[in-house]
Amino acid sequence: MANSKYEYVKSFEVEDEVMFPNLIVIRIDGLDFSRFSQVHKFEKPNDETALHLMNSCASAVLEEYPDIVFAYGYSDEYSFVFKKTSRFYQRRASKILSLVASFFAAVYVKKWKEFFPHRKLEYSPSFASKVVSCASIEVLQVYLAWRQLDCHISNQYDTCFWMLVKSGKTLTETHEILKDTQKQQRNELLFQQFGINYKMLPVLFRQGSCLFKTKVEETVKHDENGNPVKRLRRRETLVHSESIAGRSFWNEHSSLHKDLGHFAQDIGKIEPDYVKSFQFENRLLPLTWVVVRIDGCHFHRFSEVHEFEKPNDEQALKLMSSCAVAVLEEFQDISFAYGVSDEYSFVLRKESELYKRQSSKIISAVVSFFTSTYVIRWEDFFPHKELKYPPSFDGRAVCYPTSEILLDYLAWRQVDCHINNQYNTCFWMLVKSGKSKTQAQDYLKGTQTREKNELLSQQFGIEYSSLPLIFRMGSSVFRLKERVTEENGVVSEKQVEEEVVVDHSNIIDQCFWQQRPHILSS
Repeated sequence: MANSKYEYVKSFEVEDEVMFPNLIVIRIDGLDFSRFSQVHKFEKPNDETALHLMNSCASAVLEEYPDIVFAYGYSDEYSFVFKKTSRFYQRRASKILSLVASFFAAVYVKKWKEFFPHRKLEYSPSFASKVVSCASIEVLQVYLAWRQLDCHISNQYDTCFWMLVKSGKTLTETHEILKDTQKQQRNELLFQQFGINYKMLPVLFRQGSCLFKTKVEETVKHDENGNPVKRLRRRETLVHSESIAGRSFWNEHSSLHKDLGHFAQDIGKIEPDYVKSFQFENRLLPLTWVVVRIDGCHFHRFSEVHEFEKPNDEQALKLMSSCAVAVLEEFQDISFAYGVSDEYSFVLRKESELYKRQSSKIISAVVSFFTSTYVIRWEDFFPHKELKYPPSFDGRAVCYPTSEILLDYLAWRQVDCHINNQYNTCFWMLVKSGKSKTQAQDYLKGTQTREKNELLSQQFGIEYSSLPLIFRMGSSVFRLKERVTEENGVVSEKQVEEEVVVDHSNIIDQCFWQQRPHILSS
């Protein structure tokens, strides 16, 4: 990061490391997927294609992150278990949960046409994620048993519910019929009224799906005589099991007890409250400004693979801002956003109670929505360029107690924008002129602002101050307010919620905020 007088704001960031040797579980859940499934006309009570899409996304997650060795999912949720020795991203909870949610969302959108070729994706899906810190292998065992029990109970109830609705009952009548019913009663209802033997329903619906890595022999090449050369590779295996937390299932797979540990005995009664006590949760301080900052993960490689222009690709920056606009339209509690390069900072109102100020839910909701929007809108900005692989973003949430400190944070990001952009402009002009990257770095080492400006002007005929504002200033996103003069001469402000604008201004200058007081007002 660039050095400036605003650097002190970094001291407000809080470490959220999951202590070693606790096992890390990341659980993601579709946000408002009741509406999503309704809009996209999923079959009830289960849409097999939608479940296969979820499983395909989970498989991609295991392939992308080698430290994830097991996953279990059903409906619109998935739990990902990291190997016991994992040091993934220094075990930082916010980074891990946001990356998994972001990548999952990106894959979900990218694979949508593969599973629903004749159905348009109407809007960006998003996922909430959280960390469960399992203090022992026994806690993990109880957690998995709890999730599979929930799969069974939810699926049995939903099957009864939708069969009754399809038979002509109203939603209210159906709720009343099923109120306080037990497992045996629901089984009898299905069999007697609809001729359905619950145990004969597809295992995908009743048991959920688990993924883990096993060693598979694959042909990697052929020798000079044409004979196949084979190697053992770890590949994802999808299975359905009646008891994923049972000793017989777990211990028969050597990869699981090697990466995670043995299950010594089978589970008795499950106490959900006991498992929930291990959820790694942080509620953000009330009445503070919350900034959710997202950063592209490995975007140096992403920009190279997708051949972004250097030092700045205007279309890529406009795509980022388009996604930021979508975030403000989706989350009314976000009043301002500032972005540069592959990062964006979103400011929540001081009084916001979004998701009861649960840090993990706020971070994952914003970052997954941003990511899925990025994939959906890619073709709008790069119509002749294929998206080669799903992007991902990590996120964090930081509380700032006063508006003065918040403005210093935003000033820090804009100073960083200027310093990095000036350096990158010089660097890439030198590279394009024939210097190697190492030579360009050595040439610029220790240079100050004035010297870089002179280099650009004298060697390349570029006046830095004349470069596009989007490169030098970054992008600010906020809602407009129009002034309305009433008949009695009183001037009032009326917010136009649907009009979110992108601006490229000097946000360090207090005039910017004085002219737009509504941005930081309640």
